Amino acid sequence: MFIFFKNWRRNHLLKRYPLNDALWQETVSRLHLLHGLTAEELARLRRWVTLFLQRKSMNAAGGLVLTDSMRMIIAAQACLPILNLDLDYYDGWVEIIVYPDTFVPAREYRDEIGLVHHTRTPLSGEAWHGGPLILSWHDAENIHTAHGHNVVVHEFAHKLDMLNGPADGFPPLHANMDRLAWSTTFSTAFQDFCHRITMGHTSSIDAYAAETPAEFFAVLSEVFFENPLALVSDYPKVYEQLNLFYRQDPLRRLG
Repeated sequence: MFIFFKNWRRNHLLKRYPLNDALWQETVSRLHLLHGLTAEELARLRRWVTLFLQRKSMNAAGGLVLTDSMRMIIAAQACLPILNLDLDYYDGWVEIIVYPDTFVPAREYRDEIGLVHHTRTPLSGEAWHGGPLILSWHDAENIHTAHGHNVVVHEFAHKLDMLNGPADGFPPLHANMDRLAWSTTFSTAFQDFCHRITMGHTSSIDAYAAETPAEFFAVLSEVFFENPLALVSDYPKVYEQLNLFYRQDPLRRLG
């Protein structure tokens, strides 16, 4: 009964709130990481984007004025990781806050001897466990070249990671996936990447991936969709695990 009602409600929303055709075509043409999707895949992505825009509240901050085009560009990038999964993977939270550029939240933490420190670090994105997701529009729209960076994919990868608790680089895996294989693959790759960064080796993968296992998963998810050849070249086993998790093969799709 629940599945029937869910499908009925989704079909109702799809009919009542169709996407603007011109804006959709413009979005698809602008986002290079959507190139190579089949007509069937684009239709499925359009379905997720339509429902996503109805289920999530996207609000501007810092004087930004959000347009329908901007919302669609963010939504399309957000829905690509769940293309072959389900919109339910983004359940449990509602709000997306969009700043015009990097934002500087005030942070407070207590060190091991009890001293309280205050920090203000510029960010291009942030995902809260059980709370909102925050983006910089300047970074979200920087989508013209396959440079391996994508703040939208990065933050939504964190949201997937948080489905089973605080982000730790170990999202809930599918029934056909091996937890030991995931753990071994990512742990080995993370240690190797941290060693490379420590030794000053250059890499096409953002050094921020060495921060924590959670950031490693999020950054490599960016590379998986944006520049899959770089990921296959450096960490082919990680690519295989992400291929199983996202149920997509961007390397084949993007040629």
